[in-house]
Amino acid sequence: MFVAMNRFKVFAAEAEAFETVWRERDRHLDEVPGFVEFHLLRGAADGDTVLYASHTIWRSRDDFEAWTRSDAFRKAHRNAGQNKPLYAGHPQFEGFEAVIEERAAAAA
Repeated sequence: MFVAMNRFKVFAAEAEAFETVWRERDRHLDEVPGFVEFHLLRGAADGDTVLYASHTIWRSRDDFEAWTRSDAFRKAHRNAGQNKPLYAGHPQFEGFEAVIEERAAAAA
């Protein structure tokens, strides 16, 4: 399993607009082999910014990297540059490969 995250510092006054952009955008993730799930996470507010993370889970790092080279990736990020006034700085990418995985036992 591979987890890909981008952290965003969003101006607090633009938090609702940021969430709307993500809610309404075409992600095209379901077109790509190896995609498992997506989450947009909201963290703590710190003064005039709010921390967000986009969080995708992939079967493998190779699947994630193939997505970054795909037409689906280009389509999903086509308008990303139009939203820069929402952010305080550039997104910060973090990628993690699973070392240990544990799941809840099924309810009896």
